Amino acid sequence: MPYQLLRFAFSSKHPEPRMFREPDRLKDTYDAVIIGAGGHGLASAYYLARDHGMTNVAVLDRGYLGGGNTGRNTAIIRSNYLTPEGVAFYDQSVRLWQDLAQDFDLNLFYSTRGHFTLAHTDSAVRTMRWRAEVNKHFGIDSELVGPDAVGKACPQMDLSCGGHAPIMGALYHAPGAIARHDAVAWGYGRGADQRGVEIHQQTEVLGIDVEAGQVKGVRTSKGYISTRKVLCAVAGFTPRVCDMVGLRTPIYIHPLQAMVTEPQKPWLDPILVSGSLHIYVSQSARGELVMGASLDPYELHSTRSTLDFVEGLSAHMLDLFPFLSNARINRQWAGMADMTPDFAPIMGKTPVTGFYLDSGWGTWGFKATPVCGKTMSYTLANDRNHPLIEGFGLARFERYELTGEKGAASVGH
Repeated sequence: MPYQLLRFAFSSKHPEPRMFREPDRLKDTYDAVIIGAGGHGLASAYYLARDHGMTNVAVLDRGYLGGGNTGRNTAIIRSNYLTPEGVAFYDQSVRLWQDLAQDFDLNLFYSTRGHFTLAHTDSAVRTMRWRAEVNKHFGIDSELVGPDAVGKACPQMDLSCGGHAPIMGALYHAPGAIARHDAVAWGYGRGADQRGVEIHQQTEVLGIDVEAGQVKGVRTSKGYISTRKVLCAVAGFTPRVCDMVGLRTPIYIHPLQAMVTEPQKPWLDPILVSGSLHIYVSQSARGELVMGASLDPYELHSTRSTLDFVEGLSAHMLDLFPFLSNARINRQWAGMADMTPDFAPIMGKTPVTGFYLDSGWGTWGFKATPVCGKTMSYTLANDRNHPLIEGFGLARFERYELTGEKGAASVGH
């Protein structure tokens, strides 16, 4: 480390302020309680304070800030979805992402790379053409390209994929980007804290009191809170929190694993996704190859990782990039994906007055962080669903009016 930098680091004249306060205790009453100090919960708190003037808000987490799925994803940002509801929703999110670092005055390592969803079969090419047309109709920059365009963008790739799954085309989405997930959580946390929101880590929610269909309070490991509004933003723990208010959802939990290699010199600029090979991969600012695959094929409330995952994903990576045979895996991890039958989220009001859901994110929650904060803060402040989330309400399952986003999932599920 250069001496000048080291001298600055230890100088008492330039103390580094804490990212956020650590409140001594819970207050007796809050205007709203947000369960989950991940990206979605913190973003909702941030916009509640900034846009709606609601600052008497507590964010509770039984672990630590950003320690759930926010810190366990592959940080890909895109809006090339399939349904009108999904395209409009994620397009707004991408627009918010582009100004987020300036809002926070914090480097989020946001990097626009371009996003290729590879097609290995005739049916996959038809799906990519379908998605491209839907995207163009709503003003999203997406197009169907041939294998030559893929090879030009990534000349290191074996377009034949070992001869058993040749690339026949791809959906190219120019705005596709990546960001540093930890920085996003800390930026929202700091912004919320500066506006008066309290963030209580190591505070477990033990129960939610409901009287005559209305939320009355929250029981925690550090005391009781009176409140009439509770937002559940806990990803894989959603069924457990919903049980506290007697609410049933069609959410089921599957582990979703990822891994990274040791740092390499930069060579992979675009983000690559293959539904047939069950791969998505990008290269981070530190040079790591960040890789993920499809859901584990069993329901399990756990974040354990497995050797089977590493072996399978490594084999498919070598189909695309045979020269990586000597690359070393640095670490692996797992998150809990809260899946819905139609692969779209569940957001907004519920039959329990004052209880709101931000859930069902499966494999695509990180990219929605800013727009979730904007829409859920509006919903809490006004007690009515934001127009952008009308298609994501829990009641759609009772009406059999599913949103149907499965075709735009990152990999086959």
